[in-house]
Formats: sequence, C-alpha cells, structure tokens
Amino acid sequence: MTIRTLKPRSTEVGGVPIARLLPNKGKQPIGAWCFLDHAGPAEFAQDDLGVQVGRHPHTNLQTFSWMIDGEILHKDSLGSEQVIAKNQVNLMTAGTGLNQGISHTEQSVFLDNADSSAAHRHINMIQLWIALPTDQQIERSFHHYPELPTWTEGNVELILTTGNYQSVSGKLYQAPTLQYSKLVGIDVHFLEDGDITLNLESSFEHGILVVAGELESEGQVYKKDQLLRFDHDDMIGKTSIKLVANKGTRLMFIGGEPLNNQVLLWWNFVADNKEELKQSVIDWNNGHERFGEVDSDMQRLVAPELPKGFKG
Repeated sequence: MTIRTLKPRSTEVGGVPIARLLPNKGKQPIGAWCFLDHAGPAEFAQDDLGVQVGRHPHTNLQTFSWMIDGEILHKDSLGSEQVIAKNQVNLMTAGTGLNQGISHTEQSVFLDNADSSAAHRHINMIQLWIALPTDQQIERSFHHYPELPTWTEGNVELILTTGNYQSVSGKLYQAPTLQYSKLVGIDVHFLEDGDITLNLESSFEHGILVVAGELESEGQVYKKDQLLRFDHDDMIGKTSIKLVANKGTRLMFIGGEPLNNQVLLWWNFVADNKEELKQSVIDWNNGHERFGEVDSDMQRLVAPELPKGFKG
C-alpha cells in the first residue's frame, strides 16, 4: 500500500490556531471531502472571547463540524440556532446552483456559563466541507446530531460520524447523518496502548488525520496534524489497514467515492466551474438575497475577488 503524507498549513480563523490539511498543494478532495481544518486545541484566557467567526457564505457544499471538546454556537440564514458540544456533529447544507446559498456565524459560548471562572474555556474541533454533486438539485438545510453510533474494539473507542461501516467483526453500523454522496467518517480514540484494524471500501479514497498523539502504520510513524492519504491505486490487494498507537492518540478516519463533477474552491465557495465562483463573490458582496440574513450583530465578512489567474 502506498500512503502519501500531507503536512498542515498553519493559519488562524476566528482567533483559533488552525492546522489546514485540505486543500493541500493542489491535492484533490478525498471523495467529496474537499476541506479539512483541525481547530485547536486552544485554551482561552478569562478575557478572551474565544471563537468569533463573523457572518460568511457558502455554496455547493455542506459544512461538517465535529466537536472533540468545547462548545460553539451556530446561527444561520435559515433561522437555525444551535450549540454544538462534545462528540456532536453540526451539518449545514448550502444547496446547489446559483439560486442557492447560505450564510452563518460561529462563536464560543463559554462566557454564558454561570460561573465564568470555572467555565470550559478551550476548543478542539474538526471542520470539514463536503462538496455537493452539482448534477443534483439540493436544497438548503441544517441538522444537528447529538447522538451517533459508538462502540469499542479492544482498547479503542470508535464513533461513526457519517455513513455506514462494517467492523472487522462483521457488525454493521449506520450513522443518521444526511449524505448526498457515499462517505464515511469515524473518530478513533485509543483508550490504552494498542492497535485496531479498519476496513476499507474499494471504491473509496481514504484519509486519516492524526488529531492527537502519534500513529504507526505500514511501517511508518505519523505525527500530530499529518494527514495520511491513499486512493484506489494505492490499495491494490488491500481491504483493511492496521493502526498502532499509544493511549490518548486520536484520529479522524474519512473516506468517500469521488464525485463525477469538478470541485473548485475559492474562499468559502465551492463550484464546478470558474464563472459560478466569480458570480458567487459578486452576489455575496452585493447582498444578494440568495444568502439570506443571520440574526447576529457579528461582522459581515467580505469575499475576496477571484484572481485573474485562477485555474478552473
């Protein structure tokens, strides 16, 4: 098996340090997973407001937020208002096409606790985008998933965040998370030193993010915030992968079937062609009604112009 290692690009969003793994030096999405940020872990001082991401838009994608620790308040132009907490998923769908779009805000809510001196003042989360198949007419929506399939294999706890998964013991698990293409996402947490074998889908591209600790697999050692990537051609003759790690190591395992359409990203927009990206920038900056309104006094972000040399 050939595994490619993608290293993170460090940045900051809303006051939180970010390790950005996708997009990565021109590498294509993993299935429909086209964007991957590891936000945190970060500790906030008593006078720090924490995460503060002002109103911004999305098109032709789903935002998929997996909370490892902390709490974030989500508000969007559909009128949704939802706090996401530990081991929960928020899933927002922007819809497809130039008549669709959505906008939202994200902010920490620990200062609302009665005793701020004892409040939970840190954040650790995975933020992903899922590109939508543009040959489908998909409507805007928002879903919150507070309960997901959870089980243990040996000394490892697994949480299925999306899709279907059959374990090596043959047991089938199914997450309730809304999908428009075939995907899988699993949080893998080593409760003690040990190993686990994960099954692979032959039609999927796969990735494993090291969220905490170190991972050993296929004779190599991988560090925190490195992303392992392996596609169809890398998996010839392989139906599973064995992972070895120490207590406390945490991983995010993702996979999916590639979409039939091209996936282009610019700022917070996804499209299958350059002209639609350009039009989305114009529409957002001119207050087009397709993006709605958000019940928030947070700053409204401005979309940067698409570069003339943008390839698409």
